[in-house]
Amino acid sequence: MSARPNRVLLKLSGEAFADPDVGYGIDPDTVVRVAEEIAEAHRTGVQIAIVVGGGNIFRGVSQAAKGMDPANADYMGMLATVINALAVRDALEKVGVPTRVQSAITMQQLAEPYIRLRAIRHLEKGRVVVFAAGTGNPFFTTDTTAALRAVEIGAEVLLKASKVDGIYDRDPVGDPTASRIDEISYMDFLNMGLRVMDSTAITMCREHGVPIVVFDMTEPGTIVRAVSGEPIGTVVH
Repeated sequence: MSARPNRVLLKLSGEAFADPDVGYGIDPDTVVRVAEEIAEAHRTGVQIAIVVGGGNIFRGVSQAAKGMDPANADYMGMLATVINALAVRDALEKVGVPTRVQSAITMQQLAEPYIRLRAIRHLEKGRVVVFAAGTGNPFFTTDTTAALRAVEIGAEVLLKASKVDGIYDRDPVGDPTASRIDEISYMDFLNMGLRVMDSTAITMCREHGVPIVVFDMTEPGTIVRAVSGEPIGTVVH
């Protein structure tokens, strides 16, 4: 990426919001920092939609879900994303960014229902939209939700903000010789069996020509750089 996009879908890792002392929950300082960076990017005129994960609270594939009905565990994970979405909205509103939460599961006291045209209208009016509760269906990850919403709202790029600074040819945690990849095609990503995003999300972005940028959100300033179109992390296209 080089030119600043007009509309982006920012996927925020739930795990990155976790309290560093205990490894779960919500760290208020992290939420505030992320909100301030989104606000700075928003002031440049870029339309920003957000999908937030829920892994800092509950994951349907976690040990906590062991023995549960898989669909039930996934619904619990969707509710976790709503908690994070409300935290992000609260932090954004406090720094002066008008924000709406849209949920794929109806909960009218907390959020608007997800309506595609309404979401686009919010973006056009200068509001940030946070999509919560995944797709509303079990067995789909928040990465797939991000890809789906990016296509639906006509985002020019999907920005995946996680705890790693890009895509590696091997797991950098287990293999210190792993090399970071700066650029990779959708098909090479799928053929290499890389685990940074699930194959459904990659395939959807490939079919609709939405590039993906994977970068580290834990380093201050990276969200602004990514939204501004600066070279950062790994580009899948």
